[in-house]
Amino acid sequence: MIFREIWSALRSSPVDTFFKWQNQRFLWVLMAVTMGGLLLVSHSFFQVYLYMPPCEQCVYIRFAMLVMMAAGLIAAINPKNILLKLIGGVAAFYGAITGIMHSLKLIKIHHALRDPEGFWGISGCSVEPHFPFGVPLAQWLPGWFKPAGDCGSDAPFVPSDVMLDSVQQWFINMYIASEGWYLIPSLKFMNMAQATLLAFAFILVILFVMTVVWGVKLAQKTNK
Repeated sequence: MIFREIWSALRSSPVDTFFKWQNQRFLWVLMAVTMGGLLLVSHSFFQVYLYMPPCEQCVYIRFAMLVMMAAGLIAAINPKNILLKLIGGVAAFYGAITGIMHSLKLIKIHHALRDPEGFWGISGCSVEPHFPFGVPLAQWLPGWFKPAGDCGSDAPFVPSDVMLDSVQQWFINMYIASEGWYLIPSLKFMNMAQATLLAFAFILVILFVMTVVWGVKLAQKTNK
């Protein structure tokens, strides 16, 4: 029922509908919750619970998620405030573009690892990350932003002295069998880098539409 109403509003008046949304907290909070949720899952579930250590490109992707989460929270304070919306919007665009760039780089590394002739092309996999603006996240939060894994390898690395519970064992066996994380492991469909690329790209499109609609409405208001 809700989706039908949303679709009906978009069909009848897409500009007015998007303008209304970008002036409300819902979309900004949704972006913050989505990015915060992905950040939490990547660390607490995949890294800690399933022993999948992040690589250099992975922690840069996490940084992009952190920026977008903060952007959503800033804009959500008061979406009708132009300054807060500009700060949140610019930061969100920056985070989305940064996430897309590092996701694409990680995808290239994935392909290079699986192509004997392309192995020479692997780069961008250091244990000493350099975050934008010199922010020392690897020192402040090493458990979250310190690279400890190999780029392009999403398979679990379980210490020999660890006792796994049945759920852990099931997930770990599944990802070991598929030689890494995939959205559908049995088919090796969509690896982790491709999934993050899709998430960042989708949000970037929404941000672009919201910005265009905002500009159209401001222009209409100025011409009156």
